[in-house]
Amino acid sequence: MRVCIVHNSYARRSGEEVVVDNTRRLLEEHGHEVCTLERSSAEIEHMRLGRTRAFFSGVYSRSSRRAMRQLLDERRPDVVHVHNVFPLISPSVLVACRRAGVPVVMTVHNHRLVCPNGLHFSHGEVCERCLGGREYWCVLRNCAGGVFKSIGYAVRSAIARTRRLFLDGVTLFAVLSPFQRDRLVAAGFPAERIVVIPHMVSSNGTEPALGDYVAYVGRVSPEKGIETLVAAAARWPRIPFKIAGSLDRLPNLPGQVPANVEFVGYLNGTSLDAFYRNSRIVVLPSTCPETFGLPLVEAMSHGKPVVASRTGGLPAVVEDGATGLLATPGDASDLAEKIGSLWEQPDLCRAMGQAGRVKAQQEHSPERYYERLMAAYERATTLAAAQATRHLSRERTPRFESPR
Repeated sequence: MRVCIVHNSYARRSGEEVVVDNTRRLLEEHGHEVCTLERSSAEIEHMRLGRTRAFFSGVYSRSSRRAMRQLLDERRPDVVHVHNVFPLISPSVLVACRRAGVPVVMTVHNHRLVCPNGLHFSHGEVCERCLGGREYWCVLRNCAGGVFKSIGYAVRSAIARTRRLFLDGVTLFAVLSPFQRDRLVAAGFPAERIVVIPHMVSSNGTEPALGDYVAYVGRVSPEKGIETLVAAAARWPRIPFKIAGSLDRLPNLPGQVPANVEFVGYLNGTSLDAFYRNSRIVVLPSTCPETFGLPLVEAMSHGKPVVASRTGGLPAVVEDGATGLLATPGDASDLAEKIGSLWEQPDLCRAMGQAGRVKAQQEHSPERYYERLMAAYERATTLAAAQATRHLSRERTPRFESPR
């Protein structure tokens, strides 16, 4: 099978880039031919009038549409797998795919199809004001942290919705959790064109050790519940807490935390594996409605118990009382109680870690992900063929004019 992957990477490497790289590698390992259409938001800083150009390209990029059409003509992919198209690629590539009759599978990593900033989180609270065609709230509340940027987010979302660029351009939507599927269905996306494909993680053969600190891995930003985590850490001064992630969004935070909290910066590869391996508990205290929570599955693959917020798609990952514990979002007292309870019971940590490892191996292995992905590609191909048949049938139906 020939697969074309489309992705606009972020200026700083994120979990989406990890997923895209792993998917490409997995497909190639199974003998598929993979081509790519990729841009990076890091380009914006080096472009003349970069932010202005990104504003307009996010709405609709004719150059990306031409590039997509050329790639389709030259490489003849059987399916196009889209991840992120904002801001330099845009949904215009979906128009090119539809006109060429090539099925499109889109992995929906966040809430951007229904929320301009993709988080359902603004000004320290869960926010759903933009649902139902009210993208103007993104501007009124300045959700992107800059009026020009907020306008860009709102405009591109409104145009994509009103012109049905995603609804008509994507054959099959691949979401990460049942929660995310239900949200899209409630927003008007057809249930029969949505499948759940959770993220994968590679198996870890190292025998788990107990570890000597509580770990956090991910963006260091308000929606991830960092303030709640710091407040919980302050209640357990004898337990070390280590936070792995870039401090770009909260650069002053290190000067505001208790002595038992350490920031270790952005980690990947072997350094990230070692960070998981040497931890006792991994925490994801998000206050936004997460779509999945990749660090939780990564932790489980290392045999670590997890503590996560009871929000969004996280309860589908964490089996409360079996592979970890769920806490109330934004409640530092409840989070501290759950962390302390696990920390004080090493045998329970080991048991939950082992249960999580089994779940990661069974439900989130590359082999399981590949099976789901191939099924999605096949379903998209079938749906696209049926759509083409209906279109051809309409074209062949005689049209009779009423007599005047």
